[in-house]
Amino acid sequence: MLASLLGGIGLFLLGMSLMTDGLKALAGEALRKVLSRFTGGPVSALLSGAFLTALVQSSSATTLATIGFVSAGLLTFSQSVGVILGANVGTTSTGWIVSTIGLKLNVAALALPLIGVGAVLRLVGRGRGAAAGLALAGFGLLFLGIDTLQAGMKSLSQGFDPSSFPRGGVGARALLVLVGALMTVVMQSSSAAVTTTLTALHAGTLELEQAAALVIGQNIGTTVTAGFAAVGASVSARRTALAHVLFNGVTGLVAFVFFPLFLRGVLAASGASDPAVQIAAFHTAFNVLGVALFLPFSRAFAARIEALLPEKGPQLTRHLDPSVTHIADVAIETARRTTHEIALETLDLLASWLRDPSGRDPERLSRVDGALTAVRTFLEGIASESESAAAHEQHLAVLHALDHLVQLGTFAADERSLKAAGEEDMAPVRESCVEILQVAMAGLRGEGQRLAAPKLERSFAQAIAVQRQEILQDTAQGALQIEPALRRLEAIRWMDRIEHHTGRVVHYLAPR
Repeated sequence: MLASLLGGIGLFLLGMSLMTDGLKALAGEALRKVLSRFTGGPVSALLSGAFLTALVQSSSATTLATIGFVSAGLLTFSQSVGVILGANVGTTSTGWIVSTIGLKLNVAALALPLIGVGAVLRLVGRGRGAAAGLALAGFGLLFLGIDTLQAGMKSLSQGFDPSSFPRGGVGARALLVLVGALMTVVMQSSSAAVTTTLTALHAGTLELEQAAALVIGQNIGTTVTAGFAAVGASVSARRTALAHVLFNGVTGLVAFVFFPLFLRGVLAASGASDPAVQIAAFHTAFNVLGVALFLPFSRAFAARIEALLPEKGPQLTRHLDPSVTHIADVAIETARRTTHEIALETLDLLASWLRDPSGRDPERLSRVDGALTAVRTFLEGIASESESAAAHEQHLAVLHALDHLVQLGTFAADERSLKAAGEEDMAPVRESCVEILQVAMAGLRGEGQRLAAPKLERSFAQAIAVQRQEILQDTAQGALQIEPALRRLEAIRWMDRIEHHTGRVVHYLAPR
């Protein structure tokens, strides 16, 4: 009996894991495209979260992708709150699958063919075919786990009286809620805990009210996992975990306080006679109730969490969250956005120093250098060959831009050239270089003319030619000593290289 119970839970967890991995791979870009395109307002974010969680059968996958998008700056935290609310509703779909299919059909007869076909597809297939095989095999293992659980629960029900479980009264319900939460913590999956409860209810090992109280606890139990995952994580991850904890905690508390009334209302509204279906409806209903309570105030809720957990650390690297490095395209977009901000800071730094070389701030340059090092460290180990062509191209563009920014940082550290460029006679070239930097920043922001404009390039080249000629002429006439003449010529070459690398940075990072 115990072996059947443990084996059934293990098979279910393994099947859920394989199915989730397969569906995520099968969905590919769809999961992240839906999140990035359809999360404009609270309602669309909610629907996106519910749909994607039901699709991949994992609220963790949706939450992780959401954290990645917030970290990359693709979603605001306010938008992510809507996705989190939707994920909590979407995860209740597992209960519906188990109660309407898993407990009513001869799943053992269905499971083995699914596992066999899925395994073959996984072994011989490529790309989406292999992902579909993995999802199919996982689906079969999930059903096999339910069948094994049913066998164990039937044996348990023969020597177990449901009345031995706490029943009636607030204290008994509180104890069952605690047991439900512990089940989720131990199994590390609310879906597995809910499935175990539904199977026990179907086998007669539990009564309806006991199962309902357990499900409340299992819903709350997911917050413990989220809390542990947030320890030592980025601010974005901790904010997401806190939103998850508060939503599930408040929703569970409301369901607990109004338990008898709410349960009767759900039973009457569902019209179902099967206890397992009734509990699935109850699980969905109190999560929908939680959404109804939170959604109208989602922006204020998000603002409050942001105030409780403010951003800390260097501003330039605030989006570099190590937890998203295993999602290559999200990590690349994170690096691109961070590199874009570093580029703006670098160009602004150079422009301000050229205007006033005496105002040079070494600490500002040190922050830029540190940010560039952080991006390079973040990108280590990330491979984009297996990703989409767009992701791979973007990865290459970020690497190119980083290389040119490192060169610009080296030039910014050249105090000798900066001082020579700041001399009064060098004003025409210096002002032309500052203009280039300003236009480049506008191009990076998508606000104005692109740096590659022929007119701007010709203007700078002409200023260089005139300045060089004047320096050489003054030197030949004895009006300028050789040593200062060489310093000024070097400063001209220095600004010319700045112009070149600035142009390449804009080419790789400016909006298309």
